[in-house]
Amino acid sequence: MTASVTVTPIRVASLLVGEDERLPVFVHLIDHPDGSILVDTGLTALHPAVADMDPQLEPLNEQSNVDLGSITAVVNTHLHFDHCGGNHLFAGRPIYVQRAELEDARTLDDYTIREWVDAPGVDYVPVDGELELLPGARLVPAPGHTRGSQIVVVDAGERPIVIAGDTAVWGAQLDEPETEGQLLIRSLDPQQVWLSHADEPWTP
Repeated sequence: MTASVTVTPIRVASLLVGEDERLPVFVHLIDHPDGSILVDTGLTALHPAVADMDPQLEPLNEQSNVDLGSITAVVNTHLHFDHCGGNHLFAGRPIYVQRAELEDARTLDDYTIREWVDAPGVDYVPVDGELELLPGARLVPAPGHTRGSQIVVVDAGERPIVIAGDTAVWGAQLDEPETEGQLLIRSLDPQQVWLSHADEPWTP
């Protein structure tokens, strides 16, 4: 039914982890017959709080192949800085986040960059549990990386495609799942899982 749904990774930055390893930062665009959903927004600016990670930016608003105006809804898998730093680009459009995640981002110290979370005009839709955004595209809580992390499950043929955020940062974490969210992803028997910090999707 939803075979015409596609998922496109868009690289928006890289971050220094360890002495000389750089992790890519991807957001994911779901093209659906009923609308376009952007999962996470990356980051669009530098900030002293994360200077040690030496962000190299490729912000969404500077990429000519991305039509920001066509995006009908935004999902934050969670609200760490490298997932919500572009939320301000979508002021006035609904941004779906688990209620627990929004609470933690607004109240816990050293959790994220708070002014990026509540940038002017950003309009959150707090979600409690599962929610079908569009036919065949649903949000599912996936605790582990953070208490309020969520994934997007896209029904595409016999087995779903999952956009996982940081529920798994590396594919090896899905090979040997430990957290509630990782175990949930494996239980879905997905055909592929897109991660925020990997160039290629994980496949079982």
